[in-house]
Amino acid sequence: MQKIYTLLFLLCRGVVVSWLTNLQHDDTTTPQHQHTMKNWFAEWFDSKYYHILYQHRDYAEASMFMDNLVRHLNVPPQATIWDLACGKGRHSIYLAKKGFDVTGTDLSEQSINAARESEHEHLSFFQHDMRDGFRINYFDYVFNLFTSFGYFDDEKDDLRVLKNVAKSLKSNGVFVMDFLNVQYVADRLVAEEVKELSDVKFHIQRNITNGYIVKTITFEAEGKQHQHQEKVRAFTYKELTRLFHQAGLTVKETFGDYQLNDFNKQHSPRLILKC
Repeated sequence: MQKIYTLLFLLCRGVVVSWLTNLQHDDTTTPQHQHTMKNWFAEWFDSKYYHILYQHRDYAEASMFMDNLVRHLNVPPQATIWDLACGKGRHSIYLAKKGFDVTGTDLSEQSINAARESEHEHLSFFQHDMRDGFRINYFDYVFNLFTSFGYFDDEKDDLRVLKNVAKSLKSNGVFVMDFLNVQYVADRLVAEEVKELSDVKFHIQRNITNGYIVKTITFEAEGKQHQHQEKVRAFTYKELTRLFHQAGLTVKETFGDYQLNDFNKQHSPRLILKC
């Protein structure tokens, strides 16, 4: 009889161990955006050719926009600011020079490594996926600038980003999103162009397909053909305000350019929302 009990114990133990082993290897609870297949933005934004194509960013315009925004918002000294999707940190660096405590985050490892060369006591950078939470009830201001939103195939991911923003803000915190004006872009869309930068000839095609503004970039470099695609969801003012409301954010002001003039659907190059 003792041998039978022992045999049953060993059999049951084997089943439990097997179950635990399978559980450890079960990835069904892994967030969708953590799957191994890269999204277009993860690969392209971390490519050196992305930085070559966009090497001529307008720093004067960025500084002017930050000056206008800080003045309009009356941002107090040493305010905490999250620059969400900061790239190489051009806005973050400028804001820190103005006396604010700035944190920049971006998905691109290359961009963050470059930005970290400018870190100091009141300026820090982290590699981070905006779909993941980042600090709770911490920031006085969150800025999402230069159309750094709408990259995802699933709108639930866009909503997740906005909910993370809402959670990161203090009770009286302010969120500003600088997005493109879809109508303005559609009316002035340049279907094809060629840019030659650093001995690389970029062939660029643009179109609006299935609710996305799509830019296809092809070029030859290092003896290979390359093709990358940028996709930004063509969110209208109405669609963005609906998402903001679902995330617990209320739009209080709307601007149409970096001078903070009123938004006009036909003539404004930007759609800037303040919550």
